[in-house]
Amino acid sequence: MTRLKQRISGLIAASGPIAVADYMALCLFDPADGYYTTRQPFGAAGDFTTAPEISQMFGELVAVWLYAAWQAAGSPQDAVLAEIGPGRGTLMKDMLRVLHRLDPAFTTDVAMIETSPQLQDVQKQTLAASGANIAWHDSVATLPRAPLFIVGNELFDAIPTRQFVRTGAAWHERVVGTAEDGQLAFVAGPATIEAALLPKNAGKAPEGAIFEFAPARTATMEAIAERIAASGGAGLFFDYGHLEPGIGDTLQALREHKYDDVLAHPGEADLTSHVDFAALAAAARLHGLDAHMATQGEFLLALGLLERAGRLGASADEAARERIGGEVERLAGPDAMGTLFKVLAVASAGTKLPFPAVS
Repeated sequence: MTRLKQRISGLIAASGPIAVADYMALCLFDPADGYYTTRQPFGAAGDFTTAPEISQMFGELVAVWLYAAWQAAGSPQDAVLAEIGPGRGTLMKDMLRVLHRLDPAFTTDVAMIETSPQLQDVQKQTLAASGANIAWHDSVATLPRAPLFIVGNELFDAIPTRQFVRTGAAWHERVVGTAEDGQLAFVAGPATIEAALLPKNAGKAPEGAIFEFAPARTATMEAIAERIAASGGAGLFFDYGHLEPGIGDTLQALREHKYDDVLAHPGEADLTSHVDFAALAAAARLHGLDAHMATQGEFLLALGLLERAGRLGASADEAARERIGGEVERLAGPDAMGTLFKVLAVASAGTKLPFPAVS
């Protein structure tokens, strides 16, 4: 039993079951024993590998998109280039390399939004030789009041979600309690959700079906949208999820690159759930922004992933070309990240963004 699991069990014994969102928050962000506050989860030595760690091409194409969005906004010289949830800093490192060549004026002020002191230290090491003026922030609220061009990769999936389980005619909040043997277990709590917040097909869901509702994710998008609406700019966000709301349990744990029981190792496994991109897009549109969605594969291929791979492989040996081909497949292939991962682009109304004509 992990130390955090002992503490959670004690909390439940003293105060009763806790909501799934609260369980996720403790597992991921507890100051003493949380997953993101006590370890470096990224890469082969961690528990999962993100797109920037798979290939430099990902960051390079994101940089091209941000540069085009900056130009479409009139190339504001006081713009802030930001990344939220920047992991080890690999994505920003690749973006800055490209942007310095395209126009150094776009990288005058760079912001990294990161709450983990440990990850901040890793990012500072990664970006030490970038030559950029980089500031670290705890939240979007402390960013300068200036046109904001922001990117987030696998950000929203780690923001805690609530879950509701169908019990008879009602949907009760799913909570974490303890079973007769003392182990953590999911149970239905007394709280229910308003019918207006459920998807259209909720009435056809079977007994025990799960609906995930993540107001904290919407609040994060609203904070970003408010900044862009007030000062101009654009945002680009990648995550695994769905383009339309639906019913289903997507809460999962990942430990040492393998799926794990969600309740087995609190604080030692990454907890995530699929992102409702339609809800994020709606939040952005409520603030007057344009919002567009696509799959990651559609987006990267439209930006020239195959052409970039061809240029990288032109002067490489056979082994390197095979590696590059494998990276393309992982990033954009329908059986890899290409379909599972989605992309949301938001910008001030009327900004002509480079984006596949999907939605």
